[in-house]
Amino acid sequence: MKPFFLAVMIICMASSALASDVAVSVSVGQPGFYGRIDIGTAPRPELIYSQPIVVHPVPAGVAYRPVYMHVPPGHAEHWGNHCHRYNACGRPVYFVRDRWYNDVYVPHYAKHRGKQHKDKQYKEKKGKKDKKDRGTGRGHGGRDH
Repeated sequence: MKPFFLAVMIICMASSALASDVAVSVSVGQPGFYGRIDIGTAPRPELIYSQPIVVHPVPAGVAYRPVYMHVPPGHAEHWGNHCHRYNACGRPVYFVRDRWYNDVYVPHYAKHRGKQHKDKQYKEKKGKKDKKDRGTGRGHGGRDH
Protein backbone atom coordinates (compact mmCIF):
# COMPACT_ATOMS: atom_id res chain seq x y z
CA MET A 1 0.00 0.00 0.00
CA LYS A 2 2.88 2.37 0.80
CA PRO A 3 4.41 2.05 -2.69
CA PHE A 4 1.05 3.03 -4.20
CA PHE A 5 0.81 6.23 -2.12
CA LEU A 6 4.45 7.00 -2.83
CA ALA A 7 3.81 6.68 -6.58
CA VAL A 8 0.71 8.91 -6.35
CA MET A 9 2.67 11.56 -4.42
CA ILE A 10 5.49 11.52 -6.98
CA ILE A 11 3.02 11.94 -9.84
CA CYS A 12 1.28 14.82 -8.03
CA MET A 13 4.58 16.59 -7.38
CA ALA A 14 5.71 16.10 -10.97
CA SER A 15 2.46 17.47 -12.39
CA SER A 16 2.61 20.54 -10.12
CA ALA A 17 6.21 21.15 -11.19
CA LEU A 18 5.16 21.00 -14.84
CA ALA A 19 2.34 23.47 -14.22
CA SER A 20 4.81 26.00 -12.82
CA ASP A 21 6.64 26.05 -16.18
CA VAL A 22 3.67 27.60 -17.99
CA ALA A 23 4.67 30.90 -19.61
CA VAL A 24 2.58 33.82 -20.78
CA SER A 25 3.60 35.80 -23.82
CA VAL A 26 2.68 39.48 -23.91
CA SER A 27 3.78 41.76 -26.73
CA VAL A 28 3.94 45.51 -27.24
CA GLY A 29 0.55 47.14 -27.57
CA GLN A 30 -1.08 44.77 -25.09
CA PRO A 31 -1.94 45.44 -21.46
CA GLY A 32 0.76 44.02 -19.20
CA PHE A 33 3.64 44.67 -21.63
CA TYR A 34 6.69 46.39 -20.15
CA GLY A 35 9.52 47.73 -22.26
CA ARG A 36 10.34 50.14 -25.05
CA ILE A 37 7.41 51.53 -27.01
CA ASP A 38 7.29 53.44 -30.28
CA ILE A 39 5.10 56.51 -29.87
CA GLY A 40 4.81 57.08 -33.65
CA THR A 41 1.47 58.72 -34.40
CA ALA A 42 0.01 58.02 -30.95
CA PRO A 43 -1.26 60.99 -28.93
CA ARG A 44 1.30 62.80 -26.79
CA PRO A 45 2.29 60.55 -23.87
CA GLU A 46 1.69 61.35 -20.23
CA LEU A 47 5.12 61.14 -18.59
CA ILE A 48 6.13 60.23 -15.06
CA TYR A 49 9.03 62.73 -15.18
CA SER A 50 9.20 65.76 -17.46
CA GLN A 51 12.93 65.24 -18.19
CA PRO A 52 14.51 62.05 -19.53
CA ILE A 53 16.46 59.92 -17.05
CA VAL A 54 20.00 58.81 -17.94
CA VAL A 55 21.66 56.36 -15.55
CA HIS A 56 25.14 56.13 -17.06
CA PRO A 57 26.69 59.12 -18.79
CA VAL A 58 26.73 59.04 -22.56
CA PRO A 59 30.24 59.16 -24.12
CA ALA A 60 31.30 62.56 -25.45
CA GLY A 61 30.25 63.10 -29.05
CA VAL A 62 27.52 60.45 -28.91
CA ALA A 63 23.93 61.59 -29.02
CA TYR A 64 21.17 59.05 -28.42
CA ARG A 65 17.59 59.91 -29.14
CA PRO A 66 15.37 59.49 -26.09
CA VAL A 67 13.31 56.32 -25.84
CA TYR A 68 9.91 55.85 -24.25
CA MET A 69 9.42 53.07 -21.75
CA HIS A 70 6.46 51.50 -20.04
CA VAL A 71 7.81 49.90 -16.88
CA PRO A 72 6.29 48.25 -13.79
CA PRO A 73 5.67 50.39 -10.72
CA GLY A 74 8.92 51.16 -8.91
CA HIS A 75 11.24 50.62 -11.89
CA ALA A 76 11.27 54.30 -12.90
CA GLU A 77 12.09 55.40 -9.33
CA HIS A 78 15.00 52.96 -9.14
CA TRP A 79 15.98 52.99 -12.81
CA GLY A 80 19.64 52.29 -12.07
CA ASN A 81 18.64 48.87 -10.70
CA HIS A 82 16.49 47.97 -13.70
CA CYS A 83 17.83 49.70 -16.83
CA HIS A 84 20.00 46.70 -17.82
CA ARG A 85 16.86 44.55 -18.26
CA TYR A 86 15.70 46.94 -20.97
CA ASN A 87 19.15 47.57 -22.52
CA ALA A 88 18.74 51.28 -21.81
CA CYS A 89 21.30 52.22 -19.12
CA GLY A 90 23.17 54.76 -21.25
CA ARG A 91 20.15 56.17 -23.05
CA PRO A 92 17.86 59.05 -22.14
CA VAL A 93 14.54 57.48 -21.11
CA TYR A 94 11.07 58.95 -20.75
CA PHE A 95 8.69 56.86 -18.65
CA VAL A 96 5.06 56.83 -19.72
CA ARG A 97 2.28 56.62 -17.17
CA ASP A 98 0.58 53.26 -16.83
CA ARG A 99 -2.87 54.83 -17.25
CA TRP A 100 -1.84 56.50 -20.54
CA TYR A 101 -0.31 53.27 -21.85
CA ASN A 102 -3.43 51.20 -21.11
CA ASP A 103 -6.13 53.77 -21.94
CA VAL A 104 -4.55 55.59 -24.90
CA TYR A 105 -1.58 53.73 -26.39
CA VAL A 106 -3.00 50.18 -26.38
CA PRO A 107 -6.23 51.12 -28.24
CA HIS A 108 -4.26 53.36 -30.66
CA TYR A 109 -1.73 50.61 -31.34
CA ALA A 110 -4.48 48.01 -31.88
CA LYS A 111 -6.38 50.29 -34.26
CA HIS A 112 -3.35 51.16 -36.39
CA ARG A 113 -1.74 47.73 -36.19
CA GLY A 114 -5.00 46.14 -37.33
CA LYS A 115 -5.19 48.52 -40.30
CA GLN A 116 -1.60 47.71 -41.30
CA HIS A 117 -2.38 43.98 -41.02
CA LYS A 118 -5.49 44.33 -43.23
CA ASP A 119 -3.56 46.40 -45.80
CA LYS A 120 -0.85 43.73 -45.93
CA GLN A 121 -3.41 40.94 -46.36
CA TYR A 122 -5.11 42.92 -49.16
CA LYS A 123 -1.82 43.41 -51.00
CA GLU A 124 -0.92 39.71 -50.63
CA LYS A 125 -4.36 38.64 -51.83
CA LYS A 126 -4.22 41.07 -54.77
CA GLY A 127 -0.74 39.79 -55.68
CA LYS A 128 -2.01 36.19 -55.73
CA LYS A 129 -4.96 37.20 -57.92
CA ASP A 130 -2.67 38.99 -60.36
CA LYS A 131 -0.47 35.89 -60.65
CA LYS A 132 -3.53 33.70 -61.21
CA ASP A 133 -4.79 35.97 -64.00
CA ARG A 134 -1.47 35.75 -65.82
CA GLY A 135 -1.81 32.03 -66.49
CA THR A 136 1.07 29.60 -66.70
CA GLY A 137 2.91 31.23 -69.56
CA ARG A 138 2.44 28.30 -71.93
CA GLY A 139 -0.33 29.88 -73.97
CA HIS A 140 -3.73 28.41 -74.87
CA GLY A 141 -4.97 28.27 -71.27
CA GLY A 142 -1.89 26.53 -69.95
CA ARG A 143 -2.20 23.41 -72.10
CA ASP A 144 0.68 22.17 -74.20
CA HIS A 145 -0.26 21.59 -77.87
